[in-house]
Amino acid sequence: MRTLICGSLAFDSIMVFQDHFKNHILPDKIHMLNVSFLVPEMRREYGGCAGNIAYNLKLLGGEPVIMATVGDDFGVYADRLDQQGITREAIRQLPGSYTAQAFITTDLADNQITAFHPGAMNYSHQNDASKVGEIGLGIVSPDGRDGMLNHCRQFHAAGVPFVFDPGQGMPLFSGAELLEMVELADYVTLNDYEAELLLARTELTVEALAAKVKCLVITRGEAGSHLYVDGRVIEIPVVQAAQVLDPTGCGDAFRAGLLYGIAQGFDWETSGQLASVMGAIKIEHRGGQNHQPSREAIAARLQQAFGKSL
Repeated sequence: MRTLICGSLAFDSIMVFQDHFKNHILPDKIHMLNVSFLVPEMRREYGGCAGNIAYNLKLLGGEPVIMATVGDDFGVYADRLDQQGITREAIRQLPGSYTAQAFITTDLADNQITAFHPGAMNYSHQNDASKVGEIGLGIVSPDGRDGMLNHCRQFHAAGVPFVFDPGQGMPLFSGAELLEMVELADYVTLNDYEAELLLARTELTVEALAAKVKCLVITRGEAGSHLYVDGRVIEIPVVQAAQVLDPTGCGDAFRAGLLYGIAQGFDWETSGQLASVMGAIKIEHRGGQNHQPSREAIAARLQQAFGKSL
């Protein structure tokens, strides 16, 4: 099943400052801040929610189709997608713009200073989710504001079941807009903080929110996840990771597991368990797309953790 993944494609430039920010920022001078940090260590990662979800779904053997807007500097990312066998048919390149990118400086205490340039992502509304052929499932993940609204409406109008994954894009919307997108969606996935924010914005209870969709998924970090289905709650534990190295992109890996389970017709417990396995594999590696397990290795982790077959 071809799965249309609407969301961002981005570059993440991650720099490490070999000291502590607090040693170089004077509290009584914060109103006239002018600092520069030497960052001898730097790495550039491929990211963006759509890119991360598609990468993980491809690892599972799914058929992701990314819908995103990118800039003139997208060439190296395009080459990477080609190498992975991920189609670029629904990616729109906008001349005169940059691909979305984050510049993250981290100190030795893991404090971060981040600057984010949305670039071409702001024009995601120029893409039409209903124009991509042979799509059986979709997801609307964080992207440009108008693009997220339009893509929810387009999926629903086309009769394509989809996951609404507002993530860090949630502050862009009013309560009424969030409620509209929930009611258009078939599935909603959130982390526990996002869930509290959505409930506050829409003035719903978690039970009322869950009643509006086929499945509401709330992830809870090391406490696992809860799947609200047909008036019941399925509790999914975390899978033990060999090492907890970097949580960047774990939520996207988790969502890829859910999408694969939905596409394959797995029961909800198995879909949640596969999602948990994907999150554990990701957290053992730095960056959102540097883990490279084979499908057989993923199947082995699922079997070991839950006694299920992939």
